[in-house]
Amino acid sequence: MKTKLRSLHVFLLLLVVLIGPVLFKQIWPVERRQYDWVSLDETQYTEVTFRNTEQQLDLGGMLFVPAGHGPFPAAVIIHGSGTSRRDSGWYLTLTNHLQQNGIAVLLPDKRGSEKSQGDWRVADFHDLATDTLAAVEFLRAQNEVPVSRIGIIGMSQGGWIAPIVASESSDVKFVVSMVGSAVTPTEQLIYEENHNLRQMGFLPGVSNVIALASTAYIRNIAQAEFWDWVANYDPVPYWREVNVPALALYGADDTNVPSEESVKRLNALGKSNLRIEVYEGSGHALQDPVGRGNSIIREEALAAIRSTIELD
Repeated sequence: MKTKLRSLHVFLLLLVVLIGPVLFKQIWPVERRQYDWVSLDETQYTEVTFRNTEQQLDLGGMLFVPAGHGPFPAAVIIHGSGTSRRDSGWYLTLTNHLQQNGIAVLLPDKRGSEKSQGDWRVADFHDLATDTLAAVEFLRAQNEVPVSRIGIIGMSQGGWIAPIVASESSDVKFVVSMVGSAVTPTEQLIYEENHNLRQMGFLPGVSNVIALASTAYIRNIAQAEFWDWVANYDPVPYWREVNVPALALYGADDTNVPSEESVKRLNALGKSNLRIEVYEGSGHALQDPVGRGNSIIREEALAAIRSTIELD
């Protein structure tokens, strides 16, 4: 009888340790911050279409042109993970800021999204890089907007793609990676899942173990087709080939991208043309720290991007 009671007590204790913090988080959730961003109806843009001839895809997008006659420096945005939406306040806050500061921006629709053909779910990062290369070529060849120089801004997952594009096109004159990971997708997925579980309430240690199981499920079952393409991609060799002015931005509190490890790997390259900035108090969006405003992208990050683009 005592043995059964002892076993029951151990079971109940384990249940409390595993589930108790999660239930607490659900009953008393942390209040979400409300951020300030630019909405689609606040912007001015021109519809554009261009073709990825290498992979026979017609792609759409929005071209944001500054006031004045130019010529303007121009940036092509590279989307993060998943399906892209034109009304994303994160992207529009960046494009609007650059447009208002004399920089033209092409925000393409990711393949398989909005007005672009294709399917990102069966594309690896090299495939997606051809879409950006096509966008760069479109800006270079068009005659409607005078352009002085062209570069790329990879946002989140786009930071994995940006160094591929820069290493393959001599038309790319600057590179920005905005919270783009410098570890492999598999390493990042484990990091992100671990933090997702902690945000649900699981304790450290417990979250680590569950994350290994949940990432295995994602890679091998839930999203197996996509992960077969990208799981072991390493961006560092491509960063080694980037020889134009480059900027990598990270948030110290990012729970999606392992900022500390990414900075370590990029610093190990010893590249004088690569500037790295880490912002304390910011997460994956590079938002204002708590108590210092509610902008979805902090002014220091926007200024750093602008200065890299304007660098002669």
